[in-house]
Amino acid sequence: MTQNKRLMELRKKNNKKRPSFKRVESWRYKRVSDSWRKARGIDSKTRKKKKSGVKSPTVGYRNPKKVRGLHPSGYEEVRVTTIQDLNDLNKNRHAIKISSKLGSKKRVALIDYCQKRGFKILNLGISQKELERLEAIVEAPLSDMEDEEFLDIDELEDALEGE
Repeated sequence: MTQNKRLMELRKKNNKKRPSFKRVESWRYKRVSDSWRKARGIDSKTRKKKKSGVKSPTVGYRNPKKVRGLHPSGYEEVRVTTIQDLNDLNKNRHAIKISSKLGSKKRVALIDYCQKRGFKILNLGISQKELERLEAIVEAPLSDMEDEEFLDIDELEDALEGE
């Protein structure tokens, strides 16, 4: 983990030094957008990689392979829509993004389940309605369950269908 932490710091430092690659002459013409396109002109300074030309993307600007594509927190992002999606995930390696297609009822149940399992949730921003529903679930006594620390998947789905 310490190596990944060091590589994440290196990635952060590299991202600050990396120039913003702009399309050639996008600053001159309104019709030319900023998004990068390879320079193809026969006398283009950028294509020839001259000092006076615009910097162009090359392999040397890449980040370390181990941390490429990771969230800034160091976790792998995983989009989750159901509780079954969590079966193959590791709480120390994966961070969860809850799908925006979920309604508040299922979203609250999924948030509760993820938090009890110890997963990091990246998009926890929930509405006031969902917050009230989550508080009601947490404060409600679980009468027929012996182990209150972890909810069973089947019982959680039954509770959702009963509401």
